Order: sequence, then structure tokens, then C-alpha cells
Amino acid sequence: MLLKNTDFIDLPVFARGKVRDVFEVDDETLLMVVTDRISAFDVVFNEPIPDKGKVLNKISEFWFEFTKGIIGNHVITTDVSKYPKGLDRFRDELEGRSMLVRKVRMENVECIVRGYLEGSGLKEYRAIGSVCGIKLPEGLKQADRLPEPIFTPSTKSKEGHDVNITFEDLVDMIGSERAKRLKEKSLEIYTAAAEYAESRGIIIADTKFEFGYLDGELVIADEILTPDSSRFWPLDDYEPGRPQKSFDKQFLREYLEGIGWDKEPPAPPLPAEIIEKTREKYIEAYERLTGNKFC
Repeated sequence: MLLKNTDFIDLPVFARGKVRDVFEVDDETLLMVVTDRISAFDVVFNEPIPDKGKVLNKISEFWFEFTKGIIGNHVITTDVSKYPKGLDRFRDELEGRSMLVRKVRMENVECIVRGYLEGSGLKEYRAIGSVCGIKLPEGLKQADRLPEPIFTPSTKSKEGHDVNITFEDLVDMIGSERAKRLKEKSLEIYTAAAEYAESRGIIIADTKFEFGYLDGELVIADEILTPDSSRFWPLDDYEPGRPQKSFDKQFLREYLEGIGWDKEPPAPPLPAEIIEKTREKYIEAYERLTGNKFC
């Protein structure tokens, strides 16, 4: 079942994102629904990607469980049969693509960790030899592995593009202790996840996390280590100095740049073969990471 919109859910809307729609169940609980919408360059496309929402939800569920020894999270359950009374009316729509979560007081920052040189980090490095104020060695090539993972936060913008900031900027925004804690946990999660993923044949080149507070404790929330929030590369095809094949929506981005789209709305229509190839990449990422067959 394709799911592009969630207008059928008769709960108060807490937030609508490019992909996720979040509803208020009660004062402490939210229902997070992952649709099949896809965005690129901050523009949402008209064509959904079949099964994408289920893949993202299952990958996040896997990683929330994997990282719970490092940090707590906001997940209550993904089992629709355990959702509050009344939500069973939407079982067919919610099964496999939703989470019941606790409300979290979110930090208004994207916590980005880069283990390899790509994307906006590559552009900044080529221009000034550093990324978010972190000086890097000379002579690095596209997709090179960095000497060690780096923490490069950015603003979290509701409209338009996020803006990369330095760690010092983050300290000015939220204070030294909170900033230090975000950096430590981001690097710890990335390091553990990247080591595991590499054992499954996937390089996590970079990723972004979102954190918040539950009962005064720092937790990770929203999504975690999905193809929407990370760059996933096949280990057996990795070769620095060129763009890498990917399991994430970089494939879609490269197609869009190849057709000369100006990255402004409206989004161009997506051909059937691009939709299917994107779906295949998301599913392969899930199956490689978890060892489970997608169904």
C-alpha cells in the first residue's frame, strides 16, 4: 500500500515534515507515521517511492534498538496492536510504517558526524581546507576517509536549507555542557554504527542525529541512521577520488543534477525506472544492515 498523505488520521497534527507526519495522541505521547514521500534538495516530489516509509521505519527501529546501550530514545512501541484504543481503525495504513513515541523537548540543532569527505563538507574543504572550523589535512580527495570522524553541527531550518556552524557557534547557542554532550554522544553512536555497518558491507560516510530531553535525560529521537539521514556506500565498490555508488537518495540527487533541474519548486516528474531503482536501493540497505528479508 502506497502512503503519500495521512489526512485520514483524525488526531491533532503535531508536525508535518517532508516525509514524516506526527500526531498528538495525548499530552505525553505522539504517533509518528513515515510516508512514502521523497524529497531532494529540500523539495518534496509528487511521486511517492513504494515501500520507502516502511523501510525507513524498520531501519530506525533497528538502530534505536542497536544504540540503546549508548543512549535512550523516545520509542514506546512499533506494534500497532499495542497502540491506544481507536488507532486500530488505521491498522492497514500504520502497520510497519509507524511508531508510538514519547514527546521529547528537542534541541534545535542537527548533529552531523562525518567519517568521509563528501557533500557540503567536500565543498567547504576544497574552498578553505576545513569543515565547520575543523582544519583537515591537505591533499584529501573526494570520499576520502577522514583521520577520525568529525562533529559538524548545523542549524535546523523549518524552511530553506540548514546552515553549517562551528562547535563554538553551538556552544554560544546552547551552552558548553549541552554542546559537549551532543558532540560526545553523536561521535559515540556514529563510531559504533559505522563499525557494525562495515561488517555488513556498508560504509556510513556521514549521518545526522536529532536529540532531545525526556525527564531531564538526553535521548535520541526522530529517525536514526536511515538512507534519508545518512550516506550509505557499498564497501566492495569504495574508491576515493570519485562519487560513490550509494544506497541512499544520492542516486536520486545525481539523476536530478544530470537533467539540469534548478533545484527549485516545482519538482520535475520522476520516471518509473528512477522510482523503482530508488526503491530497490532503500530495500537493499535495509536487508544488508539487518540481515532480514524485507517483506
